[in-house]
Amino acid sequence: MSLSKSPTAIFSPSPGSNDASRWQRGNTAAAAAKQLKPFATEDIKILLLENVNQTARDILAAQGYQVDFLKSSLPEDELVKRIRDVHVIGIRSKTQLTARVLREARNLIVIGCFCIGTNQVDTQYAAQHGIAVFNSPFSNSRSVAELVIAEVIALARQLGDRSNELHKGIWNKVSSGCWEIRGKTLGIIGYGHIGSQLSVLAEAMGMTVIFYDAVNLMALGTAKQVPTLEALLGGADFVTCHVPELPETHNMISRLQFEQMKHGSYLINASRGSVIDIPALIDVMRSGKLAGAALDVYPAEPGGNGDYFTNDLNHWAEDLRSLKNIILTPHIGGSTEEAQSAIGIEVGEALVRYVNEGCTLGAVNLPEVNLRSLTMEEDNHVRVIYIHHNVPGVLRKVNEILGDHNVDKQTTDSRGDVAYLMADISDVNASVIKDLYDRLEGLGCMSTSHPKRDRA
Repeated sequence: MSLSKSPTAIFSPSPGSNDASRWQRGNTAAAAAKQLKPFATEDIKILLLENVNQTARDILAAQGYQVDFLKSSLPEDELVKRIRDVHVIGIRSKTQLTARVLREARNLIVIGCFCIGTNQVDTQYAAQHGIAVFNSPFSNSRSVAELVIAEVIALARQLGDRSNELHKGIWNKVSSGCWEIRGKTLGIIGYGHIGSQLSVLAEAMGMTVIFYDAVNLMALGTAKQVPTLEALLGGADFVTCHVPELPETHNMISRLQFEQMKHGSYLINASRGSVIDIPALIDVMRSGKLAGAALDVYPAEPGGNGDYFTNDLNHWAEDLRSLKNIILTPHIGGSTEEAQSAIGIEVGEALVRYVNEGCTLGAVNLPEVNLRSLTMEEDNHVRVIYIHHNVPGVLRKVNEILGDHNVDKQTTDSRGDVAYLMADISDVNASVIKDLYDRLEGLGCMSTSHPKRDRA
């Protein structure tokens, strides 16, 4: 049965492989770990889209996986065709893995999002069908924070307008409406990984920092949390958004919030395109209420590079482009060599750990479960992964099957409607593994089956 349609998996080891656990990798005295592979799969096929960084491609290719790489995203119909035979897919922010696409992914066991967000993936559908989803929540935080600092300075000095004018041959040396950022107040909406780093950078440049978040958080430096969004908007000279895409954050900054901002203040959005009501932003920019804005994300974004940022994409695009002192960038907040390299390593290693050992640490849609790696000294062992509906009676059925064997170690955890069981069994051979696989598959209690055996 295909890996994405049944509820079990068995993993076993191979010589010379790297341990999936960073703790064991850091211990030079640790025994060499065995490398496992799905029992019912001869070759792991991987599709990487959207120019995923070379570091990830190297990590995955080094495992002997078949890696297919494309620089762009794919339209849904073409993606449906390409995803049918792959076990792993790696994407960035443009590829949409909808339920329709995932329904065609007969062999898919894991998705790697080489970015912070996972809103481009139907993570609930993936979980219900035993497909793990991993992302990189930290690796590009510094790059985004530095971009925002650059935009604060560029907006305060109207650098975009002056540069555009001089490119047209116009010398326009002015100081009116241009400011130092020292002594100004930066208001951060969302004090997570990016917001907190930005807070430190802004204070180092002499700014006062206030922030608003849905939960109470410890402030870094002399930053202060304010109790309401309205309090932040009324107290900040620069407002910057760093929140996820949720129903609660849709049009979080709209006409009412613009009215609450200081006259002559600035708005920056490097989070998600749905957070800002852009037609309302256009109106307040034209009225002079805001002195400038910087946008790196938009409700609809092109699938590739080209002259696509027009009214055909977003009906207000040309009005937005016509504004003064507005910086428009094509979703490049995390687009630095350092960030993309770090993301490639973080997600690439997570994919290897999952494929080789069934480790779900860092998964965004499955319970986080791990066991210590099998070692080279542990011959004739198998690792069983069983992903199932979190309902009464399933574990009893599974343990009735496993109880006929020597279970060395076993753990299980649940997350909402999905449960994840991992067990290592010793003294097995190929026929025993096949029997385990068939019996667990036959339970039909849910979504995917990943028996793992020694890699040849």
